[in-house]
Amino acid sequence: MKKIAFIGAGSMAEAIIAGVVKNEVVPADAIYVTNHSNEERLTRLHKQYGVTPFREMTDIQDVDVIIFATKPNQITDVLPQYAALPNAVIVSVLAGTPISTFETIFPNQAVARVMPNTSATIGESASGIAWNTKVTDEAKRWVTSLVEAIGIVQEVEEEQLHTVTGLSGSGPAYVYFFVEALEAAAIREGLDQTTARKLAVQTIKGAALMLDETREEPATLRERVTSPNGTTAAGLEALREHQFEQTIHACVRAAKQRSIELGKA
Repeated sequence: MKKIAFIGAGSMAEAIIAGVVKNEVVPADAIYVTNHSNEERLTRLHKQYGVTPFREMTDIQDVDVIIFATKPNQITDVLPQYAALPNAVIVSVLAGTPISTFETIFPNQAVARVMPNTSATIGESASGIAWNTKVTDEAKRWVTSLVEAIGIVQEVEEEQLHTVTGLSGSGPAYVYFFVEALEAAAIREGLDQTTARKLAVQTIKGAALMLDETREEPATLRERVTSPNGTTAAGLEALREHQFEQTIHACVRAAKQRSIELGKA
């Protein structure tokens, strides 16, 4: 039976724990979790998921996987504490933190770097994953199964994870912002807030499912609902006039650049 230790007990760690327990990837009592000082949170995770809080290294000497889910600016202080675990596979979900940071402490161990998003909370994350050269096929399969417990996973080169961060890592916030804007526009044009929210959310959901289930190109689906000189055409023209595509590109690029900056900090 595999054992997992989470270093950090924030929202992303909890999302992964929830997915792993729900999908029975490993039993709850094979999952250990710690954080800097928040005992109340550790107690809640224990009660809700059945995982085991720990403070002493002796509690996790035989773990198979260590998942680092601390804040990026804490990692250099945290890593040396776990150098005595020479056989565990190392997994990082820290934004911007390169694999090389972990290899300084674990030079002979398999390291995976994962970029999930907050939709992991409901098992719908879109995650990118990259590996160092020490990762075996078996370790890849097992770590991938962990990440698949919270959604889909796509293998990429490590440098591409900065773009993954800009796309899907930060992407849920862009979608929420878009829904905010749709809702506000609908209210200004006469709908009540409840109706606007319901219609906006279902519109996003339905369009996403159409893309996923039909496998059609986005442009094809867009053209299919855009009659010449019709209402959709008028709306799309307004988006083009306000440089919607360029704005989205700038958005993804800005998040990517920030990820690169965090990696150099």
